[in-house]
Amino acid sequence: MSESISIKQTIVVRSRPDVLYRLALEPRRRVKWDPNLAKAEYQGGEGRLINNALVRFKFARKLLGLGFTAKYGQLQAPQRGGWESVRNVGPLEKLTQSWQFKPMPGGTEVTLSIHGRIRYKWIRTPVERLLNNMVITTLVQLQRTVDAQGAQLMEDMGREVQEKQRAQAKAAKEAAKANKGKKKK
Repeated sequence: MSESISIKQTIVVRSRPDVLYRLALEPRRRVKWDPNLAKAEYQGGEGRLINNALVRFKFARKLLGLGFTAKYGQLQAPQRGGWESVRNVGPLEKLTQSWQFKPMPGGTEVTLSIHGRIRYKWIRTPVERLLNNMVITTLVQLQRTVDAQGAQLMEDMGREVQEKQRAQAKAAKEAAKANKGKKKK
């Protein structure tokens, strides 16, 4: 009866894949720049970024402060890597996160994918919205960490697109209102 949520976003960051790989996947480094994580540390003391390594994560309060254990897998430095939750993460049966780093001229194409299996159908929409926001803020923050100018440009472009959409919606609403007025006469 469980439903799946899949979110995948890609951005280009002006940095080398090996630098981004370590920033995104190394728990101690990630917790320093990612606003979605309050805590991230290897389980059982000193750990290394290797396949099957267990890591304790704790989300920030805006993500309900959920704590969970994840197991790293599919690590291929510096191209890709990710983790999968060992047990339930709040309303999710399973949560997986994967990163891909594809070198290209002028930077690296970074793809972040999150897959979650919902335990209860009624909570799908808010959880999907929460995960989508998490993906976007993580990518923007990663870009801001390594490339402050590029991140500002992306943010400005996003704001411009939102303003255009609002203006189009307003124009459509006014046009519908004008058409309604003409039909009455």
